[in-house]
Amino acid sequence: MPFSRWSRARWVRAVLAGLYVVALAAAVPRGAGGHGRDGSWSSEEARRFWGPTRMSAADGDDGRDADEPAQRITGSARHFDGVPTVGVLFYVGEDMRDHHCTASVVHSPKGNLIITAGHCGLGEDAAFVPDYRRGERKQPYGVWAVDRAFVDPRRDDYGDGSDLDFAFATVRPDGRGRTIERVTGANRLVRTPGDVNRVTVIGYPSADSDPADQAVRCTTMTSRLPGHQQLTMRCEGFFSGTSGSPWLTHFDERTRTGDLIGVLGGLNGGGPDGEDSDRISYSPLNGDEIFKLYLDAINDREPRRA
Repeated sequence: MPFSRWSRARWVRAVLAGLYVVALAAAVPRGAGGHGRDGSWSSEEARRFWGPTRMSAADGDDGRDADEPAQRITGSARHFDGVPTVGVLFYVGEDMRDHHCTASVVHSPKGNLIITAGHCGLGEDAAFVPDYRRGERKQPYGVWAVDRAFVDPRRDDYGDGSDLDFAFATVRPDGRGRTIERVTGANRLVRTPGDVNRVTVIGYPSADSDPADQAVRCTTMTSRLPGHQQLTMRCEGFFSGTSGSPWLTHFDERTRTGDLIGVLGGLNGGGPDGEDSDRISYSPLNGDEIFKLYLDAINDREPRRA
């Protein structure tokens, strides 16, 4: 099976997960519908739906004791408490067994924009949880309903379209009418300055891959992925669930924000098959095409390409 930081482990659990989806179907907020249409759920509905019990179930909690040591992440990646601008995506309509992708807040005129990998497949009724904390009764920065996703229609996993494996999504205000950027802050979307960059990459491996179910970070150097408009970096620990992880330069430890020059994704879903699948990661370059998609997102228009 092709490598994917998003889909690994989903297919293994598909049959059992289907039973779980049926059990939860009646609990989906009334009127939860497609993005940008009447009936889309609100961030308050998303917060109520994704309470601590359901999040724990969705994380694939296998009953291990809280003090049982988590799977060790070797290399330079390490667990840490996370940052407000980076979090996880939960899906009502998916297999409900874990969060599948990472996303982050990027600055926008309306303060309502997140970015992730294009292959993450933001369907109806997704929710974004910044600075996600497993088992917490109240998430530190709330639960935010995804309103509408924006993906380049030419994106694919293996050809030139893998250079376009990024996506934006707008999120609805919280119950107090605040935008997500007002609450969490935001990273700055910038052009990739070159092939060699010092980046801080932050992501959330799925609980199946890393039982700690906690944010990881790695600061390392990038290089060019031959044959593609993509970067590559080597850092062990970016398992399934880390697709969409922001690649940040000039990361400020005080503000906990930086310049976003890429997101984990691209060829083959963001890395090679085989033994190096969690050690080597890819990211499309931020060039003209990502800024065209950014303009589509901030203007709430359908992406159309010749």
